[in-house]
Amino acid sequence: MRGSAVRRLYAQRRLCRVHPRGPNYVAHVPPGLVATDAAPIICAGVTTYKGIKETAAKPGEWIAISGAGGLGHLAIQYAKVMGLLVCAIDIDDGKLDHAKRLGADFVVNAKSGDPATGVKKATGGGAHGVLITAPSLSAFKQGVGMTRKRGTCVLVGLPPGEFPVPLFDVVANCITIRGSFVGTRLDMAEALSFAAEGKVKADIELQPLSSINQVFNRLEHGDVASRVVLEFGRSS
Repeated sequence: MRGSAVRRLYAQRRLCRVHPRGPNYVAHVPPGLVATDAAPIICAGVTTYKGIKETAAKPGEWIAISGAGGLGHLAIQYAKVMGLLVCAIDIDDGKLDHAKRLGADFVVNAKSGDPATGVKKATGGGAHGVLITAPSLSAFKQGVGMTRKRGTCVLVGLPPGEFPVPLFDVVANCITIRGSFVGTRLDMAEALSFAAEGKVKADIELQPLSSINQVFNRLEHGDVASRVVLEFGRSS
């Protein structure tokens, strides 16, 4: 359950009714995974994990991940665990350096020219799957250009507005463009399991709830590298 879909979930705790056949409608955090590490997985983690699955890219194939920040740094880790070759795209060299440390096989700075050209050259014709995590319309347009013939471009970022689609290229190359929104309970369980096994770990910055306005201001100015976790019981 998410606070954006169910009222009154943005609180310290929530009492959930248990279904007669068992507690099947809440996420079960595996033993050994602390709440601060689980929190980003329950949102950004499952979102990117499901998005990667939606690309239908197979082990040994290329996936291009546009945006190497909050969602993207988790997507890179999930993709590597799933046996994929990863090309990370961003406009921040610091995030791209971190993407390499996380296992990205190739990185492209979108400020240095057309990223689609770089991706196609590195992957031998384009990525089999493309995951757009960046909330940028230009990233959406670029993502379609990075997709190889019969590949799939999955959109999870949510920028306002619309983006043009090169219809001839999409039709002639049989490209699939697909949206993906969070995931199922099974996706959640799998995403948490990878984290519990130590195969995926979110980069987190702990802040007290009282700093929420400052955190939002930093997000607005792009001053948050990965994920901020707010601790309810912590004082500033």
